[in-house]
Amino acid sequence: MTENFSKYIIVGAGLSGLTSAYQLEKAGETDFVILESRNRLGGRILTNDGIDLGATWFQNHHQNVLNLLDELQVDKFHQYSKGKSVLVYSTMAPEHYFESDPNAPSAYRISGNSSAMIQALAEPVLDRIHLETVVSGISEIGNKIAVQTDKGVFTSEKIIVTIPSKIATRIEFKPELSEVVTRAMDSTHTWMSNAMKVGMTFKTPFWREKNFSGTVIGQVGAVTELYDHNNVEENTYALMGFLNEGLRDLSAEDRKQRILEYLIKYLGEEIGDYLTYEEKDWSQDWNTSCETIKSVYMSPSYGNPVFAQSYMNNRLVFSGAETSPLYGGYMDGAIYSGILAAQKVCEKTE
Repeated sequence: MTENFSKYIIVGAGLSGLTSAYQLEKAGETDFVILESRNRLGGRILTNDGIDLGATWFQNHHQNVLNLLDELQVDKFHQYSKGKSVLVYSTMAPEHYFESDPNAPSAYRISGNSSAMIQALAEPVLDRIHLETVVSGISEIGNKIAVQTDKGVFTSEKIIVTIPSKIATRIEFKPELSEVVTRAMDSTHTWMSNAMKVGMTFKTPFWREKNFSGTVIGQVGAVTELYDHNNVEENTYALMGFLNEGLRDLSAEDRKQRILEYLIKYLGEEIGDYLTYEEKDWSQDWNTSCETIKSVYMSPSYGNPVFAQSYMNNRLVFSGAETSPLYGGYMDGAIYSGILAAQKVCEKTE
């Protein structure tokens, strides 16, 4: 087993971890590595064939996202919402049609998909990212931190753990974290851990041609939310949304059939002429979820004060969307926590 020393270690190459790396780099702190258990970057930001299967939208008040995109010179554009939207609120009543207020600010999406932000953050630090490296233990040994992984031992002066708090309970900490901390970690809901998303591409944006916005809100039925997901250049035509979790128990074939039948009913037969079809069940992603997932329909509580503190004599800092006291569970919270974590580890340890 090899041992590798860096001044800082970041666990997780999602938005928060890459933001911390970006901040360290800007501060002239280049002696760090990022350990990522997946075989890809981005964490819960995932783009496949132009479909954002993870984090997608942000709003005008998400200033940390806006600032970061400006710095990275990555563009944004408004979510398409023109035309008729469909509300399905009862199996006993016909669908309801509504139109969005054209003067109301719509959500933003990222040009080139959400992964464009990840790629821009990662580009300067790619040589310091270790993919498929699973952290199993973090120990304080003297004035150093030792990180046990399946690829050897990494050591550092300080460490930022950015993976979801509940997933971080799989790591063996020595000395052990207090019961208050471990209880907070275990009880913090992981954003997206119970979500199922679907995305489809088409030859034409047929829904726009029929004066549909592409938005379907389903309080009953196979799809709970669906939106226009065309790219900013308007040369890739797609719909993307969230599935009813009750479909999780069906076979992939049956689930797909239910989804297509449902959308054909409300948007038209053209749904059946899709070019590509993709699903992502985040509950089956071991890096995001676990056996004890539960659906959370109210906004979960994020930013527990225990995550604002440092541990192991100020050598261990927690970060990530769930730890953020500001817009926890959103991309904005992930970025904010990443900025705070970088600032904390740069402080001198007594």
